[in-house]
Amino acid sequence: MFVELLEKNGIIFIGPNAKSIRMLGDKTAARTLATKVNVPIIPGTIRPIKSFDEALETARRVTYPILLKAAGGGGGKGMRIVRSESDFASSLRGSQSEALSAFGDDRMYIEKYIENPRHIEVQALTDHHGNIVHLGERECSIQRRHQKIIEESPSTIVTPEIRERLTKAATTLIKASGYTNAVTVEFIFDKDRNFYFLEVNTRLQVEHPVTEMRVGLDIVREQIGIAEGETLSIKQEDILFNGHSIECRIYAEDPSNNFYPSIGKIVSLTSPMGLGIREDRGIEEGNEISSYYDPLISKLIVWARTRSEALERMSAALMSYEIFGVRNNLSLCNWIMNHPKFVDGDFDTNFLNNYFKPEEFERIPPHIIKVGTIAAILQIKMLPASPAPSKDGELISKWRTKMIEHMR
Repeated sequence: MFVELLEKNGIIFIGPNAKSIRMLGDKTAARTLATKVNVPIIPGTIRPIKSFDEALETARRVTYPILLKAAGGGGGKGMRIVRSESDFASSLRGSQSEALSAFGDDRMYIEKYIENPRHIEVQALTDHHGNIVHLGERECSIQRRHQKIIEESPSTIVTPEIRERLTKAATTLIKASGYTNAVTVEFIFDKDRNFYFLEVNTRLQVEHPVTEMRVGLDIVREQIGIAEGETLSIKQEDILFNGHSIECRIYAEDPSNNFYPSIGKIVSLTSPMGLGIREDRGIEEGNEISSYYDPLISKLIVWARTRSEALERMSAALMSYEIFGVRNNLSLCNWIMNHPKFVDGDFDTNFLNNYFKPEEFERIPPHIIKVGTIAAILQIKMLPASPAPSKDGELISKWRTKMIEHMR
């Protein structure tokens, strides 16, 4: 393990130690620990299944539908819903093959599939001096292929009483593991708002800005301080949860074509700006989106005093965000922000499956593209010169020059 090598060579890792990663990063080990400290888990196996016969017997005991999950990884890799025994054998083979390819580990475990679940997680920080704080919950139920698209804090279904029990369960599990640094504990909620431990992410997650915007805390700075041996800069009673925050993951993909990744050069990129808007991006105009990495372009985050204001702010930010050169999900995210079910907080992880119809999704008709192209060419020819001189002294339009270059 990489962290083990760092420890052996006296290099401080900004994150948990190898023992904690092994204990909590492995789903079956984490479920075993959760059971020991009375944190509720979804019915199923605690340890990896050892044979096909054991797996089949477990599926029958748990009752269908069941969920096959990879013991050694996450991100939806190796995960399959099995609704009947006739599909079990092929699903198990497929899950094991995908898990082996993704993680080099084909161990699987089985759990009861919760119908229409909500995916809610708790962010926490703990130092080497026994101090631990939670930073509230994040709602992560808007997903495609088990990958998150929208995250927000707080959740619309978590009451103060549920939040108290939820955060206590998360911090109890973390304390029992001896974990230090930033950590996220994920839970599944059923239709009756009962929650069950799902997994632990032993790292800083993509959606951490949602939490930072609400509590006004720099989690990365805390991570560095913890690694240096400092105590947490804040106590639980000092944390103020303020307003509402939403994050959209902006992907280079085509929602109308089964979310197929879009590869190519980002010809033009204009980010939204304004009060309560934040963008975390590692890609710039002119960069290439390749097939070798995740198609995430950026994270767009907004904060506002209320959820309704945050929805409006995010919608406005998405409409002002311009990306040309690759297909993207900006329109999809804006569609979600304005969908009545999402606005009402009445949704679960099946939201896109239930409401998103690719064939009905707004796409620019071909004839509009042709008309727009013709209009752009005519506009280029009619544009007056700008104050920018060319090499021979003639005044020309920078915009016109750029457009001509892209048309060649």
